[in-house]
Amino acid sequence: MRIFYLITFFLLLNFLTAQEVSLDSILSDSITVKDSVSLLDSLSISDSTAVQDSLTKKKKTDIEAVVYASSSDSLTFDVLQKKMNVYGNGNLKYKQSELTSGNIFVDFTTNELFATGIPDTSAQSDSTESKIIQTPVLKEEGETYEGFNIRYNFKNQSGFISLAKNAAEDSRYEGNAVKKVDKETYFIDEGIYTTCPSDTPHTHFSAEEMKVIHQDRIFAKWIFMYVGGVPLPLPIPFAVFPAKSGRRSGIIVPAYGSSPTRGQYFSNFGYFFALSDYMDLALTGDYYSKGGFAAKSRFRYAERYKLNGNFNAEYSFYKEGEESDPNAVRRKDYNLQWAHSQTFNPTTTLDVNMQFVSSSFLSTNSVDYDNLLRTDIISNANFRKRWDESGNSLSLSYSRSQNLKTGNINETLPSLNFNVPTSFPFRKGRNISKDQNWYEYIGYSYSGQLRNNRNKTDGNLKVRGGIQHNISVNASPKIGYFNISPRINYTEKWYNKKIRRSEVLIADTTQQSGYRSTTVDEDIHDINFVRSFDFGISASTKIYGIMQPNMLGIEAFRHTVQPSISYNYRPDFSEEHWGYWTTYTNSAGEEVKYDQYGKEIFGGAGSGESQRISFSIGNIFEMKTMKDPTDTTSQSEKIQLLNLGISSGYDFTRDSLKLDDLRLTYRTQIGDILSLNGSSVYSFYEHNGNNFINRFLASDNRGLFRLTSFSFSVALNLSGDKIKGEDRTGETEEEEYESFKQSKYVALYDETEPPDFSIPWNLSLNYNFNLNKSDAANATKNSGLGLSFDFSLTKNWRFKVRGNYDFQRKEISAPDVAVYRDLHCWEMNFTWKPFGTYRGFRLEIRMKAPELRDIKVTKSRGLYTGRR
Repeated sequence: MRIFYLITFFLLLNFLTAQEVSLDSILSDSITVKDSVSLLDSLSISDSTAVQDSLTKKKKTDIEAVVYASSSDSLTFDVLQKKMNVYGNGNLKYKQSELTSGNIFVDFTTNELFATGIPDTSAQSDSTESKIIQTPVLKEEGETYEGFNIRYNFKNQSGFISLAKNAAEDSRYEGNAVKKVDKETYFIDEGIYTTCPSDTPHTHFSAEEMKVIHQDRIFAKWIFMYVGGVPLPLPIPFAVFPAKSGRRSGIIVPAYGSSPTRGQYFSNFGYFFALSDYMDLALTGDYYSKGGFAAKSRFRYAERYKLNGNFNAEYSFYKEGEESDPNAVRRKDYNLQWAHSQTFNPTTTLDVNMQFVSSSFLSTNSVDYDNLLRTDIISNANFRKRWDESGNSLSLSYSRSQNLKTGNINETLPSLNFNVPTSFPFRKGRNISKDQNWYEYIGYSYSGQLRNNRNKTDGNLKVRGGIQHNISVNASPKIGYFNISPRINYTEKWYNKKIRRSEVLIADTTQQSGYRSTTVDEDIHDINFVRSFDFGISASTKIYGIMQPNMLGIEAFRHTVQPSISYNYRPDFSEEHWGYWTTYTNSAGEEVKYDQYGKEIFGGAGSGESQRISFSIGNIFEMKTMKDPTDTTSQSEKIQLLNLGISSGYDFTRDSLKLDDLRLTYRTQIGDILSLNGSSVYSFYEHNGNNFINRFLASDNRGLFRLTSFSFSVALNLSGDKIKGEDRTGETEEEEYESFKQSKYVALYDETEPPDFSIPWNLSLNYNFNLNKSDAANATKNSGLGLSFDFSLTKNWRFKVRGNYDFQRKEISAPDVAVYRDLHCWEMNFTWKPFGTYRGFRLEIRMKAPELRDIKVTKSRGLYTGRR
């Protein structure tokens, strides 16, 4: 039946709009006339040409597209009156508009339609009120309009809706009546606006009149805000609500508060510029009634698959106390941050993470523990290029380190690195075979560095630069069960400076003579080359031990032993004939040796001959599980139980303590739940209370070695199973870009994100223990426990507790409590630092909708007062 209606209506529509002659005369004659002659007479046509012209000439019509109609009951056409009636679950489609209603009445003469619901005949007969069902629903350009009845002109797209509702993505507006005066403009009588999805909204805004600009804004005056159905006592004189999702330019509403030291304030007031789909800019500021202000900007940009980044700038003036107050504080701070990531092609990238900040900015403005405790600001920028064919790589970088306490700055610009991976010049082809000649195992590698370092300490600027070349030649033939690896390294450094050291006398009133001697270094500008080398050989093998119990689900245990021994030699480059070290004469007339290149960026050639043997034994304990015989898809699993390493060494050139400490390291991982790491150091020598002496413990029958230090850490991570269907996954690069383009809310500053309710609870415990007993009589130890626990009490409550406990000082440090409550269309965040230097709290209740996120109530004390 639906198909029949569509075909019939389409043919009728074409018939109605295709002829210029009178429809009334044609229809009346065609009904009564018995032959074609009388039909022609009734048309009053003088000749055949006129007939052809009148029949083929088209009339302009207001209907610009096919109208599709259907119903579950009936559909009637009144051709004479040019009207159509649709009864029972009516559906009408015209262009991008679609109307569904119980009854629809269309008048093609006026281009208007009227839609209304129908009484519910299934309702109880004794009901005092008749229930209306199949009420009209109009969908137009992505928005939905509902009402008791709808009158609509589909030519000029104007109309009237009584008891109307509109839903557009996350918000909607309603009213007793909605009048559409043109394609873009609506007027609403007794309107409300809400972002609450509930049929009875928990929060809404009400006004006697509203004006809506389609996909743009909603304007209202003398608007009341209702919370829980109760209006707030004072109306808002004028309000503008967004009627379009996505990033858009507009005013950023400030947050208000009070600080006991800085007075009343408002923060983050400004304007947001949605410059394009690829960039935006936010300009905001803070103001304090007792003096002080801040100006801030944030610029973001992104281009899919190529680059993304942001630039933040902030300047603040902090004022506390009156001018006459001796404890008054006046402080000017700044913060500049630039983050940039760019991929030119798969082998060329650029990453920038820069921050320039005044020494007191973080302590004055931040509420984050990590920022408050930071003493160094690290910045870096890296450009990398790799050649796939050769494996060569090039990097150009800049680094900067700033100490916030001392103000010292150390930066390297530029730092250029070029690396050539190990190549085998005598190897035939790229494949490795057992039949290779010994010389085919010989390979070489190269690395070159150029650096320029600027160090600013106590206002004094020192600049050092240089170039370093490293060439390594090695071989790795296998002889029997052993891998033999001889090697030789050559290093050459190029400098344009060296130092000349001398001893001078300076005034010192603390000395009896009134003077004291000190050394002075003078830079000598010259082209200098520092060359050094070392060589060595190592041997290693692997020994396997396997046990196959085939019981309790265990197929096998494997123990892998990896013994290794190496010999390394380096000459003494401080000897005079090398020319790198020289001497000066001190006040006692003694010749003192010093390194002329010790202050250069790559250092000098090193002093003292080194001839040493190092050895180590690695142990890996593994287990292999059995397959499930009842499950054909099951697979055996390999689990590493323990990784244990032992190492030591012997230096032939030392005058004492030639035997190195014995070092023991161990680690294990039990899935993602538990990890253990530890190390122990043992000495073979006696300790006299101040230093180790050249006397073996064994010579005094005190054992072979003694524990001098021990460290141990345990990390436990437990979590409840994710709730099915609520798993959160990370965004892909494309999703991140789309998120940037379509984000409905721009977080100008770091804010607490809603917690992940899909995980009912998380527990992280970290325990650390350190013992130092170089002097057995004065051993020192420290230990601490770190806790992070968050859990969902209900589906709307989330709690998080963090803190650390120091067992030696018996105190809790850095405690932090956070509570989150989902209030449907509102949310609550509570953060509390109960004690310590940075104690305080912040309670914030705000609306969840991105476009109304600035409607909030905030209460803070301590650290959080007047801060973001």
